[in-house]
Amino acid sequence: MTLPPTTRDHPVWLHVGTLLDGTSTTPARDAHIVYDGSEILFVGRNGDLPPRDLVRGDQTTPDFIAPDYTLLPGLIEAHAHLFLEGGELALEKRAAYIKRSPDDLLSEARKRLEKLIRLGITAVRDAGDKDGVGLALSKLYLSGNRPLMPYVESPGAAIHHRGRYGSFMGEPLEDFPSPHDCVAARVKAGADRIKLIPTGIIDFKKGLVTSAPQMTLDEVRQLVAAAKFFGRQTFAHASGDTGIDYVIDGGVDSVEHGFFVRDDQLAKMCDRQTAWVPTFAPVQEQIDHADVMGWTPEIVTNLRKIIDRHSSSLVKAHGMGVLIVAGSDAGSVGVAHGPGLLYEMELMERAGLPALAVINAATGVSSARLGYKEKFGRIAPGYLSRFILTKYSPLKTVTNLRRAKTVIFDGAVFETGDNTDDKGL
Repeated sequence: MTLPPTTRDHPVWLHVGTLLDGTSTTPARDAHIVYDGSEILFVGRNGDLPPRDLVRGDQTTPDFIAPDYTLLPGLIEAHAHLFLEGGELALEKRAAYIKRSPDDLLSEARKRLEKLIRLGITAVRDAGDKDGVGLALSKLYLSGNRPLMPYVESPGAAIHHRGRYGSFMGEPLEDFPSPHDCVAARVKAGADRIKLIPTGIIDFKKGLVTSAPQMTLDEVRQLVAAAKFFGRQTFAHASGDTGIDYVIDGGVDSVEHGFFVRDDQLAKMCDRQTAWVPTFAPVQEQIDHADVMGWTPEIVTNLRKIIDRHSSSLVKAHGMGVLIVAGSDAGSVGVAHGPGLLYEMELMERAGLPALAVINAATGVSSARLGYKEKFGRIAPGYLSRFILTKYSPLKTVTNLRRAKTVIFDGAVFETGDNTDDKGL
């Protein structure tokens, strides 16, 4: 049986064997869901049937009865750089790509949008670019004649210090008389939230973050305070325990990457409800393609140690109750848009997170903590009709999300075949 399309005046009634609502820690069984082209109207568990006034007058049975199917929310990619190509491994080609005009970068990014939906990714939190690509896509989504595309929001240019890491995606704090003025300029440009780059990156050859943080604790606090003044959340690129201290104590809403996070920092994040987006994929891709990257066995050993420590921290964070959010850093070397998020989820499961916790990290936990402008990421009344229907249970393994599935997006129905391609979109 094929799902019928729907409109606001033509609701669809589903009956599925398993429901993953995006936040619950146990799956629901024998679930009935009614939705129209705009939103979910009813969710019934354990055989609870919808009220008669929510289904068509002559309807006595569901439109789709699938006791062996699972329904879950559309996925949220919480860390992606839409202006970057992603799947390309050759560094010289990547360097040439990033030098293309903003219009060209935007054109290439737009080509990926419908493909993301067909993979089940219905929302993207862009993580910043200096050329306005993410902002243009955010505005396109809000426009009255948008194409088929996921929800997109963007911080615009990230904030960093001149001469330090981040120039390819950010603009320096030094361009403004104060942190408040810097944030004000981002907001004026249309930033949905504020992205900070308080630290450098991992030195893969040494297996450490060797540079000191590029922002002080006071600078982070001032930027966060300014963002709150304008009603914006903050998220911060941070690796290395000193820099992570600064972003947690500075009050950011989410820590991005967080390599070398300490256990006491995880406990503080839990207490303060600071989300963590661990982004395993960029480092794992360096291991997977060590021959292309030119890494020696010693460097690969360093990379494996980094992943092992990160995996241990993820399991501890889950046990503590830290809000874990899935984001792949798509656009970075080897991390393709679309398949990159699926791989990130697989890596989180490989690290030791239960499959349901991984799914929640890519749906309801992200939706609840990161304060998006629209209601998605959950199967609940009032949330948008954007979800995935699959006969391959993701509770067995999240890898099953690569299998054939049906994606419902605002009532429209898309059938997607198996996806095993990591080269990306």
